[in-house]
Amino acid sequence: MISGPLSARAQQLTAQGAVFVTATVVRVEHPTSSKPGNVALVHEDGSIEGFVGGVCAQNSVRLYSLKAIERGEPLLLRILPDGPGDLAKNAANVDPGHEVARDEGSVTVQNPCLSGGAIEVFLEPFLPAPRMIVAGDTPIAAALLRIGPELGLDPVAARGDDAGSPMPSADDLALVVAAHGRDELAILRAALEAGVPYVGLVASRTRGVAVLEALRSDGVAEELIHRIDTPAGLDIGARTPAEVALSILASIVEERRRSSTAPRSWAAAPPTAVDPICGMTVVVSADALSVEYAGDTLYFCGEGCKQAFERQHAA
Repeated sequence: MISGPLSARAQQLTAQGAVFVTATVVRVEHPTSSKPGNVALVHEDGSIEGFVGGVCAQNSVRLYSLKAIERGEPLLLRILPDGPGDLAKNAANVDPGHEVARDEGSVTVQNPCLSGGAIEVFLEPFLPAPRMIVAGDTPIAAALLRIGPELGLDPVAARGDDAGSPMPSADDLALVVAAHGRDELAILRAALEAGVPYVGLVASRTRGVAVLEALRSDGVAEELIHRIDTPAGLDIGARTPAEVALSILASIVEERRRSSTAPRSWAAAPPTAVDPICGMTVVVSADALSVEYAGDTLYFCGEGCKQAFERQHAA
């Protein structure tokens, strides 16, 4: 189980809006240094707090934790030894360090560095809610701000007359302008140029066309203008502010699930390399073990493989 200090650390990271994974050992096949209930926190830079096994097992946990962050979904990781065993009985004749099997919600890898045991680790990513900027001081804007958190969004209000008002960035999921004509053009353009996935304008069809033409006259590229959803939201016959907000939020959810399960800029696939000794896939990070050889940088899962390589190429 997660310890007191580690639990407090997880709460601290959550309060800070940090990205991390809780890695919990749920099953082991001895011999192995880990035991069920061991927990570690894996940060988005690949660093690990806590214990889920030796250095080689940690490499697999690090790699697939970053993949869980990338997908925004939990994952059961099975780490098998390079040889027979209860968990490993289907892993024969598979190249070491590579995936043995992948099913929905789980992945199995073969780890030649393990001491002969096998472990299963549940990886649960904790991601900040994606931000939805709502521009305007209208009943529809208020409904968006009120309902958004129920859908796992982080809605923030933007008002043109507020110097501290947030501006769209590549990290945002959506911008909805419900301002009835006030301070619309600048924030719409900023969202489009930042690449915000969903940009919606609450307006009648006639006024929406006029706003698009104003952006066009202001030099905004045509391919960007076509991305604006106006009138914003799905056509569900909405009449009340809450119903309009619901239709807009449905469009945002649709965009979120279609474009990416984790639409923030930190959700990039981790760079990896293959250990030339054992064949394991390792994450290339600032603290990764490496050696410069023949003009290339080679990366290793642990000191044992690094030293073995250095002995082989001592000359």
